[in-house]
Amino acid sequence: MKKIIFILILTFLFIACNQNNKETVAKKSEDQKTEVAANYKSIEVDIEGMTCEIGCARTIQSKLSKVDGVTYSKVNFEAKKGTFTYDSNKLNKKDIVNKITGIGGGDLYSVTKTTEIEEVIKKTE
Repeated sequence: MKKIIFILILTFLFIACNQNNKETVAKKSEDQKTEVAANYKSIEVDIEGMTCEIGCARTIQSKLSKVDGVTYSKVNFEAKKGTFTYDSNKLNKKDIVNKITGIGGGDLYSVTKTTEIEEVIKKTE
């Protein structure tokens, strides 16, 4: 009797694991089908509130370069401008502006103007 129960439990576990594996494979297949090709856009923004190159401009540049969807980030302190390339399937201009204005608690930097750039800027390393 113990052997029969043991065999039933093993059979049940095997069937359950096999079913779970099929669901995982199906989910991975579905996820791969929904991937969309990246649509890169570049924008230039005028940034007010920067007081220094290292503490402000580099901080903004660094923080935006870590945002998922941003592929290029460059902030010019003297020109008070930032240039960013992003995947428009993941972000939009408003998201970029919100990220900049949100740095430092939201009261340090403001974006006064955004301009789309025709040529997409690619990261060079």
